[in-house]
Amino acid sequence: MGVMSEVSAPDGATGQLVTWVHGLSWSDVPTEVRERATHLFLDGLACALVGAQLPWSRIGLDAVLRIEATGDVAVIGTGRRTSAPAAVLLNSSFIQGFELDDFHPLAPLHSASLLIPSLLATATAATTGEDLLLAFLVGLEVGPRIGYSLGGTEMLQRGWHSGPVFGGIAAALACGKLRGLDPAALEDAVGFAATQSAGLMSAQYEAMGKRMQHGFAARNGFYAAGLASGGYTGIDQVLERRYGGFLAVYGEGHETDLDAITRGLGEHWETSLIMVKSWAVMGGLHGAVQACQTLRDSLADRDSVSEIAQIHIRVGSVVYHHGWWQPERPLTAIGGQMNIGYAAAVTLLDGTALPEQFTAARLDADDVWRLLALTNVELDTAIDELVLTERFQTHVTITFTDGSTVSQSVIAPHGNPFDPITNDEVVTKYRALVGRVVDAERTTDIETAALGLAHAATLEPLLSLLAPAVGRAID
Repeated sequence: MGVMSEVSAPDGATGQLVTWVHGLSWSDVPTEVRERATHLFLDGLACALVGAQLPWSRIGLDAVLRIEATGDVAVIGTGRRTSAPAAVLLNSSFIQGFELDDFHPLAPLHSASLLIPSLLATATAATTGEDLLLAFLVGLEVGPRIGYSLGGTEMLQRGWHSGPVFGGIAAALACGKLRGLDPAALEDAVGFAATQSAGLMSAQYEAMGKRMQHGFAARNGFYAAGLASGGYTGIDQVLERRYGGFLAVYGEGHETDLDAITRGLGEHWETSLIMVKSWAVMGGLHGAVQACQTLRDSLADRDSVSEIAQIHIRVGSVVYHHGWWQPERPLTAIGGQMNIGYAAAVTLLDGTALPEQFTAARLDADDVWRLLALTNVELDTAIDELVLTERFQTHVTITFTDGSTVSQSVIAPHGNPFDPITNDEVVTKYRALVGRVVDAERTTDIETAALGLAHAATLEPLLSLLAPAVGRAID
């Protein structure tokens, strides 16, 4: 075994980060954090399986496989195999396929869609479940810290698709950890990933490409670790460089925090803050869905929703800029899942916002559009001055034709770090989603394999369960 190479600047942010990643062992991680990471992995698999046969997923599969060569990496839930980079791209788009995957509320990114596909493509026959989970946990810890350094939600407000900007570095370090790279090679991997960071949030309005943008970052991270493993050098000290460095460029025009990248490493675990979604909408809309579910009780005493005269929603900048524009009929599925007006209207009518609420028929339904026409959304900048954990709050008021009103406020929806979705709830969600597209025996076997990964000598049993085609969730 060769001599371990040193990083270019051990005391710099990049050097400290890669040194920590290299040295982290499974025994360093608290038991509850290990268990949470395992359940986040299960949640990501659930999203991949329910997303594999969505209409836009099938279009993406056909398009990518016309471009890419055949290979030996499974495209989850399709029965198809392709090259590793193509499989990373597609499997990530499946996890992101229905806006049901995890997200970090303060440094917005979708970790499972970045990490699971890139790690499964990196894994070898010698990879153990513990190896995989430790590398996964590295990515869960790194991604949000990179996000904090750029102001977290500030990037969303500026129009960046923050996850693809933050996430390539997380995927690169996770894959580098799984490859056993030394600190210097990990630094190279960070350099490659950082220089490929990109993503525009205008994809949210109608583009299928919104589903794939985390996949580009996952693929870039996979490639970054592979290039570094081969001895191809990347940018040193890329996070802190003053000219052309990651924070210098992407943080231009707003305050950055270089120290956030390494603050609390190994002591404060970002894994515990990652939110699991209950509904198939953008994370900032969960407050609206929860509020409208409660407000449905106020409609029970009335003849119908025809008595609604106005729906007024008040939110802060994070939710407003990311989740409100005047929708045009018909919305695409991604438009519906990102629009607070649609999420509120369909929840008032149906009581939930799950796959059935985003079929083509429901997206163009008269009852939904009647309520949308009565909806106005107010930007309340006072919310932006509150502590970070309260900036996703949502206030909904319904005015009826007789002038009476009912209101509901959600300061932080269920799933937030102070009221998290429990591990048992993650399992319940997994069973509900996967049970739509997979038979009962296979559903149970995947759950058992995923939750038992820490003790698995090989990944082959799980991989063999994920590969075969699954059923269709909505058509």
